[in-house]
Amino acid sequence: MAKIGIIGGSGLYSLLKDGRSVDVKTPHGLPSEKPEIGKINGVEVAFIPRHGRKHQYPPHKVNYKANIEAFVSLGVERVLTLNAVGSLKEDLKPGEIVFPDQFIDFTRRRDLTFYDGPEVYHISAADPFCEDMNRIAYSAAGKLGFKSHNSGTYVCVEGPRFSTRAESRMFRTYADIIGMTLVPEINLSLEKGLCYSTIATITDYDVWAETPVDASEVMRIMKENEEKVSRLVYEILPDIARERKCSCKNRLENAKA
Repeated sequence: MAKIGIIGGSGLYSLLKDGRSVDVKTPHGLPSEKPEIGKINGVEVAFIPRHGRKHQYPPHKVNYKANIEAFVSLGVERVLTLNAVGSLKEDLKPGEIVFPDQFIDFTRRRDLTFYDGPEVYHISAADPFCEDMNRIAYSAAGKLGFKSHNSGTYVCVEGPRFSTRAESRMFRTYADIIGMTLVPEINLSLEKGLCYSTIATITDYDVWAETPVDASEVMRIMKENEEKVSRLVYEILPDIARERKCSCKNRLENAKA
């Protein structure tokens, strides 16, 4: 059993101590990989690489339902995710971290809910990210000397292609960062009454910029971000592991149709 579930990339494998894979079956099929249970900084966590160990699942083919259901079956109450994103604003620079507090869904074909009937729930998503987790993460980033931003709107697109220049210019009028994996991961977490927070690391300016970062620069920044995220996760887990005092677990109250 683990109260914290982490969804992210390969960098965390080196932090996971005494990890053991567990077989989990869900009504929605298999998760991206078998969850791995282990300790990071003395805190037991469950870890799933969103795209699989070999990055074999593109954003629109990730089995988000199975990943979240697997966490629930393991006792997870809080979900911490790692996302590489593009910047839509000049003052959000490659190499920096954003802790988004809002999102806009521009996906088209994804399975967005556990409640397809006969039971129907309309949960509130007015404040979708866990304010408590965001506060802890932002504070820890400051202590580590990482340039970060404690709010922002994440626009999630279908993928796997990147935006056209016209799309990018449109998105930047109402969002701050852009990525492909937040939705429906966050929707499904909220429907299970889980806390959800994202460490969004900026790898590049989206194509609205006159001089987008080239591929070699993106790879360099991704490597630097991986090291930052690993340090940040190690730092914040003990505080996140404390008893939940937020209202995330109450999202299903009065939500049944």
